[in-house]
Amino acid sequence: MEWQQIIGFYYVAKLGGFTKAVNATFRTQSAISQQIKNLEEELGCQLLERIGKRKLRLTSAGERFFKFSETILERYDSLTEELNELKGLQIGRLRIAAPFTTLYHLFPFALKSYIKQFPNVELTILDRSQQDILDLIKNGDIDLGLVLESNVPKNLTALRWKKVGTVVMTPIGHPLAKAKRVTLKQIGKYPLILPPINLKYRSNLEERFQKLGVDYHIIMESSNVELSSLYVEMGLGISFATVVKDLPELKKRKLEFLPMDHLFKPNYIVVVMRKDKTLISYKNAFIKILFEEALSNNFALIESSQ
Repeated sequence: MEWQQIIGFYYVAKLGGFTKAVNATFRTQSAISQQIKNLEEELGCQLLERIGKRKLRLTSAGERFFKFSETILERYDSLTEELNELKGLQIGRLRIAAPFTTLYHLFPFALKSYIKQFPNVELTILDRSQQDILDLIKNGDIDLGLVLESNVPKNLTALRWKKVGTVVMTPIGHPLAKAKRVTLKQIGKYPLILPPINLKYRSNLEERFQKLGVDYHIIMESSNVELSSLYVEMGLGISFATVVKDLPELKKRKLEFLPMDHLFKPNYIVVVMRKDKTLISYKNAFIKILFEEALSNNFALIESSQ
């Protein structure tokens, strides 16, 4: 069994086809096909089966070999990182994912400091929804993600970073701003700007309205807090957001932020990672910088809609 055979099979299985594996491995399709054929002959079993002209499916043996190849490649990457560290070299990759608003408002501060300290680390930064981030973590495609703690399953490690609370954004002088404690029935009287219908946060909100028998009207869907705040300021409707208190960026807009702590439990932005993943020093350094920047820059924001 050769190393390139394992790599070729892994990418064909992971990416679902030879064409994508060719781009990932810089090998020709015929070379990868021959590698897998030789591998199957050596193991004495079929690993892949074709469905139609272009689709592939793993056999039972293929699924087991995929798990084996995934483990081997992960251990190889970890070994390479550890050997570089023993040599005193801070060389490797750091893959991070977070929602757009977190990247926009927070990461410029943390990244500037990190890049200065670790110029030889290859960074990959992804703008993704919270569910996509969790999937990437589980699959081992990224090292760190930032999401809301309430969305993190128990089989992942989560480090609390910032406490957040739910607010309702309204234009300045809106009638709701005069209420001491805003209710969902009061909110339902006004046009709402809510996240897209396929997101969990939206379904949770609608369930609450329906349980109370509140008749509500959704005038706009928005998956971005900045976008929602713009249209709230225009007077199109009102919107929910999950924010850290005293956000200077959003406070630049002519908006009221009505606290909803009496209806929604506080949450936390967390740094999430796999429990079986041991982070090398330069990856742990990013977490340290992130928390240090949080103390020196007293603001952060995460999109409740993602």
